[in-house]
Amino acid sequence: MTEARKTGGFSFFTLWFGAAVSLAEIMTGSLIAPLGLKQGLFVILAGHLIGALILAIVGIIGFREKSPSLKSCRLSLGRYGSYIISFFNIIQLIGWTAIMLIQSSRSMQSITGKLFGFDNFYVLVVIAGVLVVIWALNTENAINTINHIAVGLLLVLCLVMLKSVMSGNEVKEITSNITFGAALELSIIMPLTWLPLISDYTMLGKSAKGSFWGSFAGYFIGSSFMYAIGLVSSIYAGTADPIGVLISLNLGFSALLVVLLSTVTTTFLDVYSAVMSTLNLTSKISKKKLILIFGALGILLAMYFPMEHYESFLYMIGSLFAPIFSVVIADYFIYKDNRSGDLFNISGLAAAAFGVASYYIIIEQDLLIGATIPSMAVTFALYAFFRFLKKVFIVKGEEKYAQ
Repeated sequence: MTEARKTGGFSFFTLWFGAAVSLAEIMTGSLIAPLGLKQGLFVILAGHLIGALILAIVGIIGFREKSPSLKSCRLSLGRYGSYIISFFNIIQLIGWTAIMLIQSSRSMQSITGKLFGFDNFYVLVVIAGVLVVIWALNTENAINTINHIAVGLLLVLCLVMLKSVMSGNEVKEITSNITFGAALELSIIMPLTWLPLISDYTMLGKSAKGSFWGSFAGYFIGSSFMYAIGLVSSIYAGTADPIGVLISLNLGFSALLVVLLSTVTTTFLDVYSAVMSTLNLTSKISKKKLILIFGALGILLAMYFPMEHYESFLYMIGSLFAPIFSVVIADYFIYKDNRSGDLFNISGLAAAAFGVASYYIIIEQDLLIGATIPSMAVTFALYAFFRFLKKVFIVKGEEKYAQ
């Protein structure tokens, strides 16, 4: 029991702050730049407030049940229902691992090319991937002391980065198009990508308060800050590449450190949680072997992943996990059901499927509130309706049988 309740609020804060400090977040923040500084910052904060609250609420389930995320989903979706979510989660985690390795290796190419005259993309992918695997193999230490130190360094380096970007530059007009609703959706989506992972860590929490507020504050502050760096970089420096700005200011070693630390403190969570999702399917393979397998898959995929589809990848994640976890939240906090003994929750899975379909319909309408909140509302409403129908038919069936 002692081993299972050891992570405090500050450790959760540094864990999720570190998870948010990544090149992917900076790159996504840069996509919001056409809205301008004031409106862009408002969208970033509003979207992250919504997304991080949903994330922290789901984390409470893991804390209370002392169970990893996908096993916690059994309470709502049933055993085989949770297997479906595990499968999709493993796919997105391998994809995220590859994306992070690609972005870090591309950034390192320009840095190591200038510093050492070496810029082989494939070798840099392997180096970054091996560091991530080493970090994942030492997850318990990474969550605490090592992660605290790394996140502290990242915060200092990112502040230097932000100051460097804004010094001596004026606001520049960005010509690409993005609407308010689309920008809000990009801000909401990023916290939601962690929904199938958060309970893997809150299950180790010392208190509900520390698990909730540490996770919420760490990710909200860290991710909002990274988005803001991407936004400011595009608006002031005219580029979405803050690493290039640091290199131009002869801060090459600092840039290299930012890339490596941000890659490791984020991507080890993807690898480790892919392992936890797999253990929901089978416990016959050891964690160590799974970490090595998923690390290798991430490295291989990074060499061939089409990064031009990055934005579509984000929308795909939002379309899946927002409706699915709407059902999980409803069952746990409203209906207080425990379906872990069932094979499937047909009503819940059907409502989630309609929610996913509604996401793609709604996103085409380009609403000011984005597509996540409406698709979750659709899922909640349909799930309540399906539960009502089920209850009515069961009662009628019992009455008919009694007659």
